[in-house]
Amino acid sequence: MEDKEVKIESVSVKDVQNTGEHVKKSESKQETESSEQMKIKELTAELADVKDKYLRTAAELENTRRRAALDAESRARVRAISVIEKILPVADAVDAALKHAPDDEGIKSLAMALESAFVTIGIHKMETVGKALDPLLHNAIQVIEAPDGVAQNTVIEELQAGYMLDDTVLRTAMVIVAK
Repeated sequence: MEDKEVKIESVSVKDVQNTGEHVKKSESKQETESSEQMKIKELTAELADVKDKYLRTAAELENTRRRAALDAESRARVRAISVIEKILPVADAVDAALKHAPDDEGIKSLAMALESAFVTIGIHKMETVGKALDPLLHNAIQVIEAPDGVAQNTVIEELQAGYMLDDTVLRTAMVIVAK
């Protein structure tokens, strides 16, 4: 028979203890990795929460700025309308003077300057005669029998001009309407 050499390692108690410590270190390493992963998940969740709060706050700030700008614009428009409404009687007086003295160059010049200023601001006179009665634009103060060829509820005559600022009615026109 052939001689086979067999090598036997000796195992000591110390080696067994070291193996146990190695297993404990391995378990401890796994626990540390697991703990770190938990910490990463917590920090990721916290980051997502902070990011969400930041985005909401930024959106709220933008909305507040937009509302403030709209409020300022609205207040300026209300003040402008208030001033314009105080000037409308002057326009009426100029129109009346122009009807009374149509050849007066001073009154014509004043009427043209006022009309030019109104156009620049965005104010325009409503066209009423021959139009259908619109309660939002016209104040019918008299109703008369319709002349031949005039439809019912048509404005026949304008007694006081109506004005608009862009699409806002400043003053309705006082009109006579066909019955």
